[in-house]
Amino acid sequence: MQRHEILGGKVQIYRRAEGGSWHCSASVGNKQRRSSTRTDSLSLAKQVAEDWYLGLRGKLHAGVLKSEKTFKEAASQFTREYEVITEGQRSVRWTQGHAIRLRIHLLPFFGEMGLSEITAGRVQEYRVHRMSSRGVANPHSLSNRPVTDKTPAWKTIHNEIVTLRQVLHTAVRHGWLSHVPDISSPYRASSKVEHRPWFSPAEYKQLYKATGAYAKEPFHEHYRWNAEQVHDYVLFMANTGLRPDKASNLEHRDVEIVIDDGPDSAFSRLKFAASAASASARACRTRFAPMNVYLDVPSRFRAKHADSVGAASWRGSQKRRRRPWPNCPSQTTRCSPAIT
Repeated sequence: MQRHEILGGKVQIYRRAEGGSWHCSASVGNKQRRSSTRTDSLSLAKQVAEDWYLGLRGKLHAGVLKSEKTFKEAASQFTREYEVITEGQRSVRWTQGHAIRLRIHLLPFFGEMGLSEITAGRVQEYRVHRMSSRGVANPHSLSNRPVTDKTPAWKTIHNEIVTLRQVLHTAVRHGWLSHVPDISSPYRASSKVEHRPWFSPAEYKQLYKATGAYAKEPFHEHYRWNAEQVHDYVLFMANTGLRPDKASNLEHRDVEIVIDDGPDSAFSRLKFAASAASASARACRTRFAPMNVYLDVPSRFRAKHADSVGAASWRGSQKRRRRPWPNCPSQTTRCSPAIT
């Protein structure tokens, strides 16, 4: 290896092979730094190395010399490994979305920052920047849509923060960052605290009367069976108190009808076992209305399909459409609330 020194030994110039390009190295800011001069001429390489060293010294005195990995480098590593590791597990569109958000918004703002400089305060400044820069064309965007004065949606900003957090996690995994700072929105209420909408007694009465009237006199006779299914589904949901996800994944084998004896014989109990929708079982003590609705399911199903079409035609039609709630009374068939 050929080696030369300039500036009193502060800069070393070397090349590994005869006829190759010269490289230079120096210690600046308590860190050994290297660069290529991109020339095979020794005299020209010395000039390039001297300018490179003096430039590093100027950046060090100005406080802009980075002695750590930048966000741009971490983003490049994240983009390179994310697509390979999540192949087949994430959609192509979602994977491309990370790269687009980095190119258009995140890299122009955080790109030259050191990873330790990305704090909760800087991320909050980014949110303010995104919300206040509407109506201005983004030079990094390849879209040909006209510029509007519309504020970015909360979901848009949220997805950008998700991408930012993924890049920071990548830096932590590679040892470039000690921990990921708290970059959650400080002034937003928790999105987990949400109240479920519900019907008042008067609204529920109006609803089941409307569904019942339509079930008796549908717009077309072809819709009668579906209208009756909707009406029974409303009664079943209101009288059992099941959550929508539990009811939509309910199976006939999960239901047990228990008739109470004694002074409360006017009541019945529907016991719902644990299923794919819920890890626990529950019992519903109610009047006979939901039980009668449930018992109407098999009879209505048989009445609809006991015609001359034949089993083969019925099986073929099931492949072309989703079954309405409740489904056939097979012990392994799931009751789905979808209405065809």
